[in-house]
Amino acid sequence: MQNKICVITGANSGIGFYTALALAKKGAKIVMVCRNDQKAEAAKKDIIDQTQNDKIEIFLADFASIAETKSVAKEVAAKYPVIDVLINNAGFIAKKYREITIDGLEKTFAVNHMGYFVFTHGLLDAVKAAPQGRIINVSSEAHKFVRKVDLTNLQLTRGYSSLKAYGISKLCNIWFTQELARRLEGSGITVNAVHPGAVSTNFGLDSVPIFETLLKLGRRFLLTAEQGAQTSIFLATNPEVRHITGEYFSKSQIKAVSRDARDDAKAKKLWQLSLDIAGLI
Repeated sequence: MQNKICVITGANSGIGFYTALALAKKGAKIVMVCRNDQKAEAAKKDIIDQTQNDKIEIFLADFASIAETKSVAKEVAAKYPVIDVLINNAGFIAKKYREITIDGLEKTFAVNHMGYFVFTHGLLDAVKAAPQGRIINVSSEAHKFVRKVDLTNLQLTRGYSSLKAYGISKLCNIWFTQELARRLEGSGITVNAVHPGAVSTNFGLDSVPIFETLLKLGRRFLLTAEQGAQTSIFLATNPEVRHITGEYFSKSQIKAVSRDARDDAKAKKLWQLSLDIAGLI
């Protein structure tokens, strides 16, 4: 990984931080794309202190905004016309009530799916320019919490709950992974989704009360964020997976996805819908 360019969203904390730390230890150039400047700078200093690798750069964006996501992708691509690894890791889970972004989107869908989709679209030429580009999308077993998802109600204008919205967004990550892998077939680029495991982080602690309670009660049984980062690190670095694409990994192994996640027609429809929402048609 010496001097390879690794772009990681949400790299200032949790799984994203430990992914960035591990890749920095291996000599990679780390591009951190974060929302909070102070937290990003603190994380950057921590990574440099632990690795003595000062090839760390920060770009700022709020993935709840399509315009900001497009803008930061353009900035990153201009600075790094060749990107070896792109890890879409930034995530969001709402509180009890449905939140709407500046673009009029339900926020969980906006950050967790549209953020991945728009950012990747903006960096795709740079990943194609790498000798063997890898795209890794952090999804979740939460995609199995939802069934028979209606693509006309992805943003849950009907029947909203924050856990359902999160599950749909993670299902969208898998559909996006599969459709992008199909579109990149023969290019040498791999695209895979990851379930990091049940990880003990602060993620979700300001969401609905039942989720907060379950997280607190179950912390001693959960993985650490460092452990949760291992599958992303494996997919970013291991030569044995250089030809594997369109899959869903957990514990560094290919795992089965839900029946809904195997629906190619829905994956294609989501792609077209996402292009339309992002104004990329």
